[in-house]
Amino acid sequence: MRSLRGPVGIVALVLTVAGCSSGGVGETASGEMPSEITLFSVTDKTGPLSFAGTNQLKGIELAIAEINDQQYLGDSTILLESRDAAGEAQTAASQVTEATVSPQVAAILGTVTSAQSIAVAPLAQAAGIPIVFTQSGSEGVLVGDHTYRATAPMATYYDQAGEYLESQGAKTLGILFNSANPTLTELSEDIIPGMAEEFGFEVTATSGVQNTTQDFTAPIAKILASNPDGIAIMLAGAQNATAVGQVRQAGFDGTLITHTGSGAGNLTPVGQAGAGMTWPTDFTYHGTNPATQDFVEAYRAKYDGENPNNYAAEGYDAAWMIARAIDKSGGASREDIQNGLQQLVAEGFTGAEGEITFDGNDMRVSGALVQWNGTEEVLLSEK
Repeated sequence: MRSLRGPVGIVALVLTVAGCSSGGVGETASGEMPSEITLFSVTDKTGPLSFAGTNQLKGIELAIAEINDQQYLGDSTILLESRDAAGEAQTAASQVTEATVSPQVAAILGTVTSAQSIAVAPLAQAAGIPIVFTQSGSEGVLVGDHTYRATAPMATYYDQAGEYLESQGAKTLGILFNSANPTLTELSEDIIPGMAEEFGFEVTATSGVQNTTQDFTAPIAKILASNPDGIAIMLAGAQNATAVGQVRQAGFDGTLITHTGSGAGNLTPVGQAGAGMTWPTDFTYHGTNPATQDFVEAYRAKYDGENPNNYAAEGYDAAWMIARAIDKSGGASREDIQNGLQQLVAEGFTGAEGEITFDGNDMRVSGALVQWNGTEEVLLSEK
């Protein structure tokens, strides 16, 4: 199998360097390669967003195994130590603060949610530690030259949902969204309404709910009262399955669009009732890029035939992104990694998510359009 030496991740990964005399706060480019480079992961292993964090961690662990097996960094070995932010921004901030003051920490791969990432980004920037986020598509994540995002913001490829609505003849659209999630709020209040004129639809009703909401019958009734041709269900994780089930129970049989949070198996509980849910994504295991299929093959081999989702691909690319930066700079100090990352974002790379470029320190991918057919995710189109 051809190796995938490419980057991403949304776990908070902190690279710590063991056995390096120059490691630590305020260090400069050393050009030295320690015998061990430890990645410290801060991600959501438990809580409502564990579907993202646990899958991300699987991708990271696969990447680390490949990096070490290939001896990609010569005699240096990457180790992984991971922590659980459990969905709490305060917990994530405490863990990242611990990393910034440690003389061993070389770099951080950031948390999986915007709320956590907005809290920790200034901490890493102030400490001069490179931090690479995944997911975390909101404003306030990239706050300086040491902050990077290794997941393309959904807003940069969500126009594919507008194209789909147009192809289905949808002229009116209702939006049900999680108002506690900054990315979903931006998509629901700004991005989707902003596409309306271009793709020929009108937003007739919008209703926001909280993370804890599980009964959506009232907001669904409000949306259905506007008689929409389509509904955008923009909720967190398992909420999407609950909501689509209730939408169908209410008798709506029109077009449904959603977002990547409906992936990662989150629609499995609703089964056929969710058939037709369609969304743009930065990664699908059906993707045709050879590098994507190399990753899929390796992932299935490591995880008993399981198909990877976007969170796993992002974690995989994130870990490879740090390894590439170390390789490019020839060292593993904070400044070495920062220099390597600057080279990497200028050049781009090919990873699990396909051909990857950057706008500044912000990732860009072409994306694809997928649909839940009642039992699995299928590819409709890719750019």
